[in-house]
Amino acid sequence: MNGSTAQPVDTRGLLDPATYDSGPPLETLRRLRARSPVVRVEEPDGPGCWLVLRYAEVERVLRDPATFSSWLGATQVRDAQDLAWVRQMMLNMDPPDHSRLRRLLSRSFTPRAVAALTASIEATAAQLVDRMIGGAAQGRCDFATDVAADLPLITLADVLGVPAEDRWLMFDWSNRVIGWQDPDHAASAVFDGRTGTAMARQALALRPAPDADGTMPDPRTRAGMPDLYAYARLLAAEKRRAPGADVMSLLLAQVDEGDGAVTDAEFENMFWLFAVAGNETVRNGLPGGLIALLTHPQALADLRADPALLPGAVEEMLRWWTPVMVFRRTARTDVDLGGAPVRAGDKVVVSFTSANRDERVFDDPDRFDIRRSPNPQLSFGHGPHFCLGAQLARAQLRALFAELLRRTGSLELDAPPTLLRSTFQHGVKRLPLRWTAG
Repeated sequence: MNGSTAQPVDTRGLLDPATYDSGPPLETLRRLRARSPVVRVEEPDGPGCWLVLRYAEVERVLRDPATFSSWLGATQVRDAQDLAWVRQMMLNMDPPDHSRLRRLLSRSFTPRAVAALTASIEATAAQLVDRMIGGAAQGRCDFATDVAADLPLITLADVLGVPAEDRWLMFDWSNRVIGWQDPDHAASAVFDGRTGTAMARQALALRPAPDADGTMPDPRTRAGMPDLYAYARLLAAEKRRAPGADVMSLLLAQVDEGDGAVTDAEFENMFWLFAVAGNETVRNGLPGGLIALLTHPQALADLRADPALLPGAVEEMLRWWTPVMVFRRTARTDVDLGGAPVRAGDKVVVSFTSANRDERVFDDPDRFDIRRSPNPQLSFGHGPHFCLGAQLARAQLRALFAELLRRTGSLELDAPPTLLRSTFQHGVKRLPLRWTAG
């Protein structure tokens, strides 16, 4: 059926957080994707955007920052209130500024540092599953909070050189930034300063509280995250005074070709990027991957029978669940994108969720297939902003699922999962699990 005679598809819910309480609207995306690579979507409180649905057009946008800028309007769909500050984050930069910081950061992920992090990830995964089992023959847990949340926090603490006792600060920061649309997460205050370092207590004194209406300041602004930035400043000063073997210590010691080092402001924004964005893909990919296995029992049985399938299974988990659902660019010039007349200044939002289910690339895309090959999933992005932590994210998923399957005989849902209310992250707040030991 062609576009002139097909029934219209209602796009109003695509930017409504309530739509995502039960997961992304896959059927709406499928119907829109069948009609056109790019569709116009109206915003309830903005000028609207072009939503890019097909794989080829998503790749085109992501690999062409000269046309589709991360800097002009930043990378969140909603217009930033503090655009001048947000533009200083590497996530929201274009070349050459982005290229300079990425080179410095890439050099800090030395083979020795990555090997040490990978070994630490595997040891931590074993400890987390051991803590879950606790010597019992059977039991219950909330996999999302009791197991999955800790692994990326510990890994990021290693990357950032954050003392272990402060790592749950990152849990709260991630909740506030990623979960700002969800009342359960917007005012997250799990971390207890009495258990942390002096740095943490100093930062915690600045943690904002909800106003009389229960509203928190916008966490995408500097003023909305004063505790995070204060902690980053204190940590940078400590790293410069007493460098460690962590990636952030290596970064602070780097000098670029023009003899320029990372500035305090650049470090603070880099810290924000790792502490928040670096946490979320794994934190939600782990329970999302387990949901995929639990709702596809044959895949779970096959993976138990043949652990060599795990690397491919991880790629399929990332495709099928797609933790980060969208990212924004802004058009620098007028351009035809998949037949859409994009004008300079227009928002262009790529849908990773839709691209990862594009029938032109993935055969039977709604099928969860741990043997899928090739599987060029886009959950880590594409082009200049391809996720620097992809290698470590994959290592975390592989390590935890390997331990979980090795140590258990059965895994079952104990109650339906509770998902994050967000148009950005396909998040899991709670995943009640029943298990028996293997």
